[in-house]
Amino acid sequence: MVVGMKDTVKLVGISVIAACAVFVCTLFLNYNRDLAAMQGEIMTEAGMAMYRAQVSTGKVVAAVSGGCLAITSVIMLLFYVKNYIDTHGRELGILKALGYSGFKIARHFWVFGLSVFVGCALGYGLAFLYLPSFYALQNAEQLLPEIEVQFHISVAFFLVGVPAVAFSVLAVIYARLRLRRPVLDLLKDKHEYQTKGNRRETKDQPFLKELAGSTVRERKALVFFVTFSAFCFSAMVQMSLSMKDLSSETMAVMMMTIGLILAFMTLFLSLSSVVKGNTKTIAMMRVFGYPYSDCSKAVLGCYRPFSYMGFVIGTIYQYALLKIMVSIVFADVGNVPEYRFDLTACAITLGLFIPAYEIVMYGYARRIRRLSVKSVMLE
Repeated sequence: MVVGMKDTVKLVGISVIAACAVFVCTLFLNYNRDLAAMQGEIMTEAGMAMYRAQVSTGKVVAAVSGGCLAITSVIMLLFYVKNYIDTHGRELGILKALGYSGFKIARHFWVFGLSVFVGCALGYGLAFLYLPSFYALQNAEQLLPEIEVQFHISVAFFLVGVPAVAFSVLAVIYARLRLRRPVLDLLKDKHEYQTKGNRRETKDQPFLKELAGSTVRERKALVFFVTFSAFCFSAMVQMSLSMKDLSSETMAVMMMTIGLILAFMTLFLSLSSVVKGNTKTIAMMRVFGYPYSDCSKAVLGCYRPFSYMGFVIGTIYQYALLKIMVSIVFADVGNVPEYRFDLTACAITLGLFIPAYEIVMYGYARRIRRLSVKSVMLE
């Protein structure tokens, strides 16, 4: 087998993101299905206003959160497929030289979809266990009739079965496309960016500046992950702090927990890939006398602007989403306070984000210091 089960263990980040996406979508979609069945029992005008608001909320949250996390999972899956092919080019080239077609090799990449299945199944199971408490929170004002939790096989099928199959097929198709390379390029471990002859010429720059630029250009997916990690931290933490008058403490804690898990998971995975992908470069820099500070600045520091850009995008996103929810979705529901941008929550979140991000960066800079030049050069 080209891809073994142990290779899918590295895809824990995809499993976590899939679990978070399915957890949120299960809560709101299952609630919407059960709530729709009780529509005929709602007799008051306030109850109908709450009903419409709850249904709209479920659709918005499932579409925005689920869609955002699904796109992230797709990008992460494609990144891991590409990374696997790049790091196992010689083995795959030998198989092609022996007569195996690209499709015969690529079809083994279906196991990458197992990480999605595990994450989706875990997220759905946890959400279903939490549904009774979630239903009670949604009807805290007793404007709606009591709703019993029902199992909907269609919800489980579309949130667990469909994503697992879709991601498995996507992994096979993308692997097949990535394997459309000459056998000699695979055997010589030539990556695609090394063979393109139409790259634009760059100006002569200092080595460290050129290295930082090439690190970003050749690993664009990691730029997305670093930006996304800051986005999750900013959006979820600010949203949970700003919702004290709009929702329950339990909902705020749940959102903050999901946001922090996604933020640190994607940040750890992306920075680990950055360090691992530049071990030989770092080793050569050490041989030529560059200090560790210059190594970490060139390899890790180039991602710092993208993290703060992600923080800004997350701030705008959470404000826009809460403003839409309060001003449009809950416009007909009474006793809903007007929402304004929470400058205090933004300041607190920024005050937490800066030291947290810099501590993680310092940890990976220390990891660079522990790299042995001899061990790297003997690989």
